[in-house]
Amino acid sequence: MTPSPGSVALRRYKFRAADVIWILAGLAAFFAFPNHLSFGSIIIVAVIFAISVDVVIGFPRIISLGQALYFGIGAYVAGLIALAGWTEPLTGALAAALVSAVVALLLGPLILRLRELPLIMVTIGVAQLVYEAAHKNSWLTGGDDGLYGFQVGKLFGIFGWSLYGSTAYLYALGWAVVVFVAARIVTSSPFGVCLQGIRENPDRMKLLGTPVLLRQVQAYSFGAAIAGLGGAVLAQSQSLVSLYVLSLEQTIDGLVLLALGGVGSIYGAILGAPVYMIVKYLSQLISPHYWLFSVGLLLIAVVMSGKNGLIGISESLLFKLRPRRS
Repeated sequence: MTPSPGSVALRRYKFRAADVIWILAGLAAFFAFPNHLSFGSIIIVAVIFAISVDVVIGFPRIISLGQALYFGIGAYVAGLIALAGWTEPLTGALAAALVSAVVALLLGPLILRLRELPLIMVTIGVAQLVYEAAHKNSWLTGGDDGLYGFQVGKLFGIFGWSLYGSTAYLYALGWAVVVFVAARIVTSSPFGVCLQGIRENPDRMKLLGTPVLLRQVQAYSFGAAIAGLGGAVLAQSQSLVSLYVLSLEQTIDGLVLLALGGVGSIYGAILGAPVYMIVKYLSQLISPHYWLFSVGLLLIAVVMSGKNGLIGISESLLFKLRPRRS
């Protein structure tokens, strides 16, 4: 009996034993690179941010260039509440994610009525307005100097934050696992199948009675919550929030590393973020002024070599290596 398209879509993102491989790799890196844990925590934050971009673009296909808005909101909320005396990191991160989701819920019904180029331009415009507001209101955000002077309390009241970054790394990895599990649950649910249908043909989904705008707003808010959580983790682990978290460059970073890894699989974010961040870091060491050249060459090579980034290339290689049945 041939399975229905709905059942195939539901199974596509179900949990598998292989899902723990990247978690084990993250734990192995903790012991293998003890002198680079601070950089490792930044990579994991990039993974969280890339998952938020994938949830928004890869499933309901909301082509937004304003995802940094929610990343920045999360970072500033976490920093401001810590500055106000609320230093417990877990609840601080959740509060930041909640505020980002609420902002997306308010903006979503307005901007998601647009499609394609108008949507892209409006999301850029809104993000840039918030960026300029943060820049001008230095009494609240610190302006060009950034928001600093806040300290985050010990994790679980036991583990302190150090320059070596061990607590920050494991803290970021723990949140990345939570985000990954949440994203897989959502994308493998009937709601996730609905988002896939909207991605393929929103007009047909409307004819089937699906509230397309509502589903898009829900997905948009979910992605915003993840982005806000990533921003909060970055702020808490560095005790600093710079204006960069709200910049267009932050969103472009998310798009590039997702394009490298692969869109619409969640795993693309997990694979693309470390590759992009490591290549970017090494390129900046070699040539601080021309590092974008190396990143551009990598992106062109990956896009020209296979379908859907590194995930697509890996799947093609595995298919070729798989033994054929006689």
